[in-house]
Amino acid sequence: MLSVPSGCGRDEADTKVVLTTGFEKDEIFRIEKMSCTLPEMRVYLTNEQNQYESVYGSQIWEIDFDGITLEQSVKETALAQIAQIKTMNLLGELNGIALEPEEQERAAQAAETYYNSLNETEKEMMGVTEAVIVKLYTEYALADKVYHDIIKDINPEISDDEARTITVQHILIKTYALDGTGKKVDYTERARADALARIQEIMTQIEAGEEFEKLIMLYSEDDQAVYSFGKGDMEAPFENAAFLLETGQVSDIVETSFGYHIIKCMNTFNREETDANKIRIVAERREEVFGQVYNEFVGTLTKNLNDELWSGVSFIHHDEVTTKDFFDVYETFFGAG
Repeated sequence: MLSVPSGCGRDEADTKVVLTTGFEKDEIFRIEKMSCTLPEMRVYLTNEQNQYESVYGSQIWEIDFDGITLEQSVKETALAQIAQIKTMNLLGELNGIALEPEEQERAAQAAETYYNSLNETEKEMMGVTEAVIVKLYTEYALADKVYHDIIKDINPEISDDEARTITVQHILIKTYALDGTGKKVDYTERARADALARIQEIMTQIEAGEEFEKLIMLYSEDDQAVYSFGKGDMEAPFENAAFLLETGQVSDIVETSFGYHIIKCMNTFNREETDANKIRIVAERREEVFGQVYNEFVGTLTKNLNDELWSGVSFIHHDEVTTKDFFDVYETFFGAG
């Protein structure tokens, strides 16, 4: 499935142009000649809504994140995703990329399968016809094809050293506390000095031959004792010290924004984790290239949002509206993108 890369969502300063006139009936937004209608949006929103509810229950929508409800967040994500798909269809047209007849047929078959899975209440409340579903799958498939065309030549050679993943244990004595809102508050100088004295005492015990694992259990203030990570994943002081260790070797005292650490290397090279990290790095490089191409193109487009209609769009809450397989059906016919 396509995802919305970082930087490819709505940019309030640069890409949102709000118009409340000049739209067709039920038109949510327009990007150049590409348009998104209310039924199209309802398909995305309803499937996302029911995916969440199937896992977390309907009460999930009562959760508030700093004044933003989860429903508002899902709405914005759906808007960004459909806008991306419409934009990529325009990019495909510009670059002469189109679906082959066989791909168009698969989109039509997917649409028939999904549309026939809907009950009459779902069709009515989402306002969809089979033609709407065909359009959604056809545009989704083309966007997927454009994405893979952009990244097709991005296959960097990632060395074992670049992707190397190590595994360590550590003991942490914190130099911060959490206030009532969960915000980090740094210790006073006196409290930091006490923390340093404690970690120095622990180091003395290690040097005297005390078992590292026992000291973790007795003193560490981190809920997690073991970390596996690659380069760039941890704070620099922690990472630099860890990557210098041999298996079984213990570091000096290391200071980070979390506090004072003593690190013991368990494994200087994890083959399985390193290979997985190579895949992650390649995926990140591809996303970077795609993001550059996409952002450059989207900046040239005129984007109009029907803010009045969009602000009134909400989830459908009805016992007979349970559809959540729109994207699963796509993957059945096209494979995971």
